[in-house]
Amino acid sequence: MTKQMTKLVFIGAGSMSFGIPTFKDVFLCEALRGSTIALVDINEKNLNRMYEFACVLNEKTGLEMKVEKHLDRKTALNGAGFVITSIAIERCDLWKKDFLVPKKYGVRHCLGENGGPAAVFFSLRTLPAIFDICHDMEELCPNAYLLNFSNPESRIVLAVNKYTKIKCIGLCHGIFMAQEDIAQILGVPEQEIELFAAGMNHFQWIFGIRNKFTGEDLYPMFKEKEKSYDPSFLPLIRRLFRAYGYWVSCSDDHVGEYLAWGYEAGEEGYDFEKDERQRVDMKVQIEGIVSGKTNVLEWLCPSGEKAIEVISAIITGKRTFIPSAVVLNEGAISNLPDDIAVEIPIYADGNGIHKTHIGELPKGIRALLSGQIGPQTMSVEAALHGSRELALQALLCDPVMNSGAAAEKILDELWEINRPYIRKCIK
Repeated sequence: MTKQMTKLVFIGAGSMSFGIPTFKDVFLCEALRGSTIALVDINEKNLNRMYEFACVLNEKTGLEMKVEKHLDRKTALNGAGFVITSIAIERCDLWKKDFLVPKKYGVRHCLGENGGPAAVFFSLRTLPAIFDICHDMEELCPNAYLLNFSNPESRIVLAVNKYTKIKCIGLCHGIFMAQEDIAQILGVPEQEIELFAAGMNHFQWIFGIRNKFTGEDLYPMFKEKEKSYDPSFLPLIRRLFRAYGYWVSCSDDHVGEYLAWGYEAGEEGYDFEKDERQRVDMKVQIEGIVSGKTNVLEWLCPSGEKAIEVISAIITGKRTFIPSAVVLNEGAISNLPDDIAVEIPIYADGNGIHKTHIGELPKGIRALLSGQIGPQTMSVEAALHGSRELALQALLCDPVMNSGAAAEKILDELWEINRPYIRKCIK
């Protein structure tokens, strides 16, 4: 095996929302030529679909990769250099309950995913599954990197880095959503601007907006244009921008999950019907490629996700800037605790992952982010210990929780719903 050949294991490969972008990037990556991609999923039908899809892409691009499929991840993990996770347990069904049960008891929240009371239960059921993967990695591929797309990102990255030996980062396209919005207000193509940002996942603050080609500081122009831009566009983010002086990513509903008053941007929750329509469209897209009706080479283009860029940088040794990754803080943001997850720029090269030193954040922004330290750390402790008592504490310290009595009722109901997945993961 040459230095550039590796084994990439994709757990949750049946996930089309991350599977399609990941496959695009894998089969556009010359550095992965001759490597192995092992696809893992517990849903055999979805796994077979994505396996056929990957085989067609491999044939058409001529990268001569070895494509495998596995229902059992242990058969895939042996000797892996990189593991990508994109998993969710009964994703839409349980997410709906995470959102609707707190509302029933008077809690006003936005999305029910990464913040607020729902994130506690998302953590309780997801972290045991993630830790099973990590324990298998410790046995079968202890030096592999875990690149996580699963939510809740911050809590997963914190837990894995703090309580396992696995090297783990999280990747999210939130900063690119912000880049699109900022370019829209500026009236310039998004490809012409670059951002510098730091904070937490879905609560990341944009401290620099520059012209990618000239280096011009575009923040002054952005501030002027924002004043007269359509007031119905991202009203919650705009309120924060005018109060704190910096734009925050990545959308009103995601950011609103972390704020007691975030519901002011809307309480509709996730659009599950749109999600289902998109999945149908994705299946049609895949079927078109597998059947030969779609020209693969015309369809292939970079997805904008960064997992494969990270992998390419590590196996080739080419130092690569990654504008945003979720990592354990460890002093990168000096006025936030070391043992929380933050989202900052990183570099990747043959020596691994290197964090950008951010220094101190503005006091007001640090204060907002500090409201998530308790919920982030306590939900991790509750999930890893399988503790109902700690889960209640995680709920009570969340800024979105507006009633102690409601917290207890929410815990009673959602604990029972999630009981099949909750268990102690650490001693």
